Amino acid sequence: MVDAAKLIEPLSQLRHRRGTSVILELDLTEGLSDDSLADPVSQLIAKRRQRLPDIVEGIRRGAQDPRVRGLIARIDGKPLGFAQVQELRRTIAAFRAAGKPAVAYSESFGEVGPGTVPYYLATAFDEIALLPTGTLGLTGVSVSATFLRDTVDKIGVQYEVGARHEYKTAVNTFTERGLTEPHREATGRIVESLNEQITQGIAERRGLTPEQVRALTDRGPFLATEALSEGLVDRLAYRDEVYTDLLNRFRTPESGGDTPHLQFVSRYQRRHALAARVPSAQREDYIGLIPATGMIITGRSRRAPIGGPVIGSDTLAAAFRAARRDPRVRAVVFRVDSRGGSPVASDIIRREVQLTSEAGTPVIATMGDVAGSGGYYITLGADAIVAHPGTLTGSIGVYMGKAVLAGLLGKLGINTESVDSGEHSAMFNSDRQFSDSEWQRIDAMLDHVYDDFTSKVAEARGMTREQVHDLARGRVWTGSDAREGGLVDQLGGLDTAVRMAREKAGLPVSASVRPYPQMHPLERMRPAESSEDRTAAARVQFDAWGPLAGLSARLGLPAGGPMSMPGTWEIR
Repeated sequence: MVDAAKLIEPLSQLRHRRGTSVILELDLTEGLSDDSLADPVSQLIAKRRQRLPDIVEGIRRGAQDPRVRGLIARIDGKPLGFAQVQELRRTIAAFRAAGKPAVAYSESFGEVGPGTVPYYLATAFDEIALLPTGTLGLTGVSVSATFLRDTVDKIGVQYEVGARHEYKTAVNTFTERGLTEPHREATGRIVESLNEQITQGIAERRGLTPEQVRALTDRGPFLATEALSEGLVDRLAYRDEVYTDLLNRFRTPESGGDTPHLQFVSRYQRRHALAARVPSAQREDYIGLIPATGMIITGRSRRAPIGGPVIGSDTLAAAFRAARRDPRVRAVVFRVDSRGGSPVASDIIRREVQLTSEAGTPVIATMGDVAGSGGYYITLGADAIVAHPGTLTGSIGVYMGKAVLAGLLGKLGINTESVDSGEHSAMFNSDRQFSDSEWQRIDAMLDHVYDDFTSKVAEARGMTREQVHDLARGRVWTGSDAREGGLVDQLGGLDTAVRMAREKAGLPVSASVRPYPQMHPLERMRPAESSEDRTAAARVQFDAWGPLAGLSARLGLPAGGPMSMPGTWEIR
């Protein structure tokens, strides 16, 4: 027999909670996704992952909600994207500006490991509490590169690669034995810029001078007691002590002595976001949020459990076509987090962004952790480009080539022969090197792609080709340096892009931002009428192996294409 009391109890608790105050909780130990998940496959794969746009919007909503009294976040040493951290720092600052306390709690900022970036995030809070047995890994910024040239030589693999120009170091891992001078120069400036941002941010929030922060960084990591004595944290405490103190702070006679309700930010935001789905809200004008996360390829976007999302030019182009035809979409915020990929696919997307802007629907591009090479290319059609100071962008260049496996195959006793119809019909086969005439064609393609890329940058950014070339040549810049060079318009995050979109579209500050396109499940099941149909923008293929399926990916040549940023960037 069903116990009616047990069924009614959750409803009574819900009614009770509606009248109580709320403390928002944020657990960052499992990382964040930066994708707005407009398609159902993405939603299924990442169902339990927190999304940065939801967290940002939830905290900003909480800052204006009188029921929300404070925020507590758990932070550890696991790396978060540097631009994600800066986005969160801006959001926490807005929460504090509303007069509400924000507390960071950590068991350890990098237990026997680096924790500089997580600690940089924690300094955005009013109070930092550290476990008494924890550590604070304030050790500075380090970016490393691994070189396998001797290894690939030993196994009989050669790389035939051409690049435009000296800073395009995407395959240096396999072609060099160490840092080239251009590689060292560009990486050194990135480290310097990021370290300046971290040092200044910590100094401002902890009441120290930049010189003091640099001196402390050179002495790190710190034991918990040392971190407390140096003023890097505010208290040493266990989780129960931190949470109890914050909850008790708002258990007042006015609240009837009730303990505030603790609620994850993602749950809080999801509950309020349901209001945007009611019929009256669906008829309102809004800003469409179109994401571009992953490598860029031609065709449809793809999702895979291994390798992450892949941006398909067909899918993204359809989204922009649908947005500019939708009378309710008054502006688009284009969220880019991509190391690039195919130049053809990048140009297709750039064109649709430009057409959307020219049709009277403003497009503001906002960059995440990385928006380089093809990831920068696709932003060129936007009305404005926004980047975080720590975003890695630029990488305006191209490379092309192949891995020659003849030596390896010979060692394995494998022989490959081909029957060719022309001089160049087998030029991309992996069993031989390029001939002189084939290198002439490779060089012609490299020159064409680079000239086309730089000319489009010059036109979009109001520069001369010479000015662009000085900033290009494959070099990666931080958002801060890119702003000084004129490659981006403004430093900021998602909130900055949304504000600019509202202003350009003449929308009120209350205008909502929604992932685009959002469709009813039944609408998704309907076959697309044509490539102009809105449902074409939600067509995403599921790929079991993702980019790992390609031989080029396994050998270090990204399957996405030649317009890709070098290396794998993790700032810790």
